[in-house]
Amino acid sequence: MPFVRIDALRADPDRLDALGRAVHDALVETIGFPPNDRFQVLTSHDGVSGMLRYDDYLGVRRDDGIVYIALTMRSGRTPAQKQALYRRIAELAQEYAGTEPRNVFITLTENESADWSFGHGVAQYIDG
Repeated sequence: MPFVRIDALRADPDRLDALGRAVHDALVETIGFPPNDRFQVLTSHDGVSGMLRYDDYLGVRRDDGIVYIALTMRSGRTPAQKQALYRRIAELAQEYAGTEPRNVFITLTENESADWSFGHGVAQYIDG
C-alpha cells in the first residue's frame, strides 16, 4: 500500500516507467513507505480510443503532457506530509520523465485498514 494509478496521454513504456518510479520514490522519501511496497497501474491513452480531458482550472495552463496521478492509501498523513509528497512527485516527474510540474495533477484518497486485501481474500491489516 499505497495503490497508485497513473494515466498519461501518448506515453511510451519508458515514460510510463519513469512516472511510476517518480511517484514511488517520492512516496518512499516523503511518507516513508518501504521500497518494496509498490502497487501501480500505469496507462497510456492514445488520444483516439482513450483520451484525457483538462482545462486551465485555477489558472494552471495544462497541455497534452498532462499526467493524472491517483493515490489511495490509509489515512493518517498530515497536510504538510501531503504537500511535501505532491511537490516531490512533481520534481521527480520532471527529472525522470520530462513532465512539466504544471502538468502533474494528483489526487489522494484515504481509507482505513479494513479497506485493503493484498491477496488470499484476507484483510491483512486487520487479520494480522
